[in-house]
Amino acid sequence: MLALRCLLLSLMLLINSVQSWRACTELLPLDLLDRALIRPGQAPPPQVQMVQSKGSRGLRLAGAAATALSFPASQIFNNCDFFPAEFSLVATIKIQRLKKRSEYLFSVLEEASDSLVLGLSVSERRLHLLVSGPGSGARSRVSFKDVALDDNRWHTLVLAVSGHYATLTVDCGLPLELKQVQSFPSALSTRGSRIFIGSRRRLRGRFSGLIRQLVLLPGSDATSRLCPTPDPRLAELSVPRVLKATPIQTDQDPEFPFEAEARVTSGTRPLCSEPEEGQLWFNAQSRGLFICDGGRWRTLLHHQERLDYVEDHQDLYTSSETFDVEVFSIPSEGLFLAAANRDSRPGSGLYKWSNGSFVLYQNISTQEARAWKHFTIDGKAFLVVANSQEAEPELSVIFRWNQRRRRFLRHQTLETHSALDWESFSIHNSSFLVVANHRRDSNHNIQSVIYRWSPHAQLFEVNQTLSTSGAYDWEFFSVEPYHFLAVANTFDGKTTAISSTVYIWLSGRFQIFQSIPTLGATDWEAFQIHGRFFLAVANSQRVRERGPSLYSINSTLYELNTLTHSFIRFQDILTHSAVDWEFFTVGEEKFLIVANSHDGSSYSLNSVIYRWQGYEGFVAAHSLPTVGCRDWEHFSTEEGSFLVYSSATSRLSKVLKLRTF
Repeated sequence: MLALRCLLLSLMLLINSVQSWRACTELLPLDLLDRALIRPGQAPPPQVQMVQSKGSRGLRLAGAAATALSFPASQIFNNCDFFPAEFSLVATIKIQRLKKRSEYLFSVLEEASDSLVLGLSVSERRLHLLVSGPGSGARSRVSFKDVALDDNRWHTLVLAVSGHYATLTVDCGLPLELKQVQSFPSALSTRGSRIFIGSRRRLRGRFSGLIRQLVLLPGSDATSRLCPTPDPRLAELSVPRVLKATPIQTDQDPEFPFEAEARVTSGTRPLCSEPEEGQLWFNAQSRGLFICDGGRWRTLLHHQERLDYVEDHQDLYTSSETFDVEVFSIPSEGLFLAAANRDSRPGSGLYKWSNGSFVLYQNISTQEARAWKHFTIDGKAFLVVANSQEAEPELSVIFRWNQRRRRFLRHQTLETHSALDWESFSIHNSSFLVVANHRRDSNHNIQSVIYRWSPHAQLFEVNQTLSTSGAYDWEFFSVEPYHFLAVANTFDGKTTAISSTVYIWLSGRFQIFQSIPTLGATDWEAFQIHGRFFLAVANSQRVRERGPSLYSINSTLYELNTLTHSFIRFQDILTHSAVDWEFFTVGEEKFLIVANSHDGSSYSLNSVIYRWQGYEGFVAAHSLPTVGCRDWEHFSTEEGSFLVYSSATSRLSKVLKLRTF
């Protein structure tokens, strides 16, 4: 009986002790960010901004005092003065690239000594948990490496700590667990401490990004409460009401200076790089709204322009007759035009677009240049010229842009034979050049050469040769997953009525895909309209054994038939010794312009712009007077859209402006 009474007494004492125990804080999510915000009726902290980025709001502390967001630790540790031995920290942040610096998300400091009790900081691809040890000045650090938080994107992280283990989960991904040498303190004192949001009470190390959520969950891992979720980067455990998506605020909500990161700028085209990602630009001239994707401006809304008429914009006088023009851009330098000029002295001109027109920028040594081709390899700009002056040996030259001197300098010479064209292309990360060798002495049936770039030697090396007959032009195009190369064969020594060949890339080399009958072919132009693939050939003349040659003949458009796996005739267009086609778009409209050069009696002819009209094919829309027209190029600048043509019979080339409505 006595034993039974003792047992009952012990049980009652145990129950009383359990009922009297209380945790140091509530075992519910504690919104640290919300507690640090001002209470109703108070003025907002100076320079604390509410910023909307990528559709979500956060607080930015940049420019604010280091103590702007803080509160006494006793507000949450109201039952005792110890930090929980087991807990989770949940944070949603957005921060740009951090280089060689560490920034605090939050810290617990002793107010009297300014000593760090606990801190959570982020640096370049790392997250750190700092804890004061039992000894004077002792501190332990747990660092998670290769954590990509500083990439200018929203991320939600959960750091769960229990005993010897710390587990980090980012965006509901796979957890990363670290074992600590020492267990997390079971009695980490917070007496006389203060909790700081986004700083360590100092300007140095202050958090420069956006904070949307900062929650302490005592006693458990918060991952299961957050994950899975439709948007893991913005998973919510507890977000202050002022940062919720709804723009409606009550009279009790604090009024923060508000800023949307997606600001709209107007005027000339602004810079678009990683820091500007998400910014908007309104182009008042073209009535278009664009968004920066971190590298280029992409169209959101755009007034669909329609071509109205073409007007004279600039008379471009070159040093001699011009067989070809190449328009291209060099990043951070601008827009350029390379003219392939007949005379060797002073060579060919390189022009730069400045204040709405082309001005001479550099003279480049050439030998009866017939064509230019611009291309890039690993971000480096090159120009290759097709020299056709008869000499031994005949050499064409590759020039490379020198960033320091801001000029094109000679890089490599290649032996060619009356070269008329170069084409550059890439296949499977390999860079290629192919030359159109027209003839050697009086022999037109020779080899044209494909060169492949050697990354080791930093030079082009012979990769493959192809038999051609008076090769005039090469055109590379792709119809995924296939790559094609088309040659325009002009003359075989007897007649211009010969076949031009389309090659296909198979087993690491080009093989014949289709031979197409042509008449003195001088150009191929590949283009796509609404998922349909076309090839346009420019036929220049029919040479007959008896009687004069015919120059007014049909040039032909071919369409790729996916059932027969071949190009079939789509449309014939009457042309006059056509030497070039150029495809371009204005708004949603598609156009082809032909360079008519000679009709048998005159070089003063109209070159014609044809508009795509669906079932009707291409229909003549505009006739443009030209003299000895040899090449057309379309380009666009902030001033609008333009066409430029070169003349093989005059020093005068022209830049024309496309007027739209």
